[in-house]
Amino acid sequence: MVLKTGDFIELDYTGRLKENNAVFDTTNVELAKTSGIFSPKTHYGSIIICLGEGMLLRGLDTNLVGKGIGKHTVPLGPTEAFGNKDVKHIQMIPASKFKEQNIQPYPGLQLNIDGMIGTIKTAGGGRILVDFNHPLAGKDVVYEVDVKRVVTDKAEQIKTLLHSGFSIHVENLEINADSATITLKQDMPSEIAETINKKIIALCDVKAVAWKKEGA
Repeated sequence: MVLKTGDFIELDYTGRLKENNAVFDTTNVELAKTSGIFSPKTHYGSIIICLGEGMLLRGLDTNLVGKGIGKHTVPLGPTEAFGNKDVKHIQMIPASKFKEQNIQPYPGLQLNIDGMIGTIKTAGGGRILVDFNHPLAGKDVVYEVDVKRVVTDKAEQIKTLLHSGFSIHVENLEINADSATITLKQDMPSEIAETINKKIIALCDVKAVAWKKEGA
């Protein structure tokens, strides 16, 4: 089966730097631990995504279209991965700005400045050099992907869209022929529901979507 845009698939993946094979991202918890990138805030294990919906790195998503079930190696250059280094995103910031926030700057520290994530490159004197490029900007990377299956169950598809696309946790989901009823703990604002409904109808082979509040 050839994968196409709009397909829901279950997969595992590992991303490595081409230059030294270092792992920077993975769905495998044991590999994350042995590679020194484990985070207790990260959910590990196989994931379900919808191709073309921005749930994966764009270059990886695009390169999976046309492939099939099974294991694939996907090399990506900087433009397909995390972008090229842009000198405009490297800035000198007064040390006083860090002092105001009670932050002791040091090389390698990552922090949020005015809504942008930056990495301190040098810290000395009255000015701090901060790089706002993605930490992997300019890097060639290689993804090892194992596409396990195409997900055809409507409930799984809808839950994936709600969780990965809109960060919505579903209390209950019922599929009845060509309609879906979604139960949440809170009311869903009508304008948001309308946007989500269009996406569900377009991608999940249902013709109608209804929303309910738990206990109502």
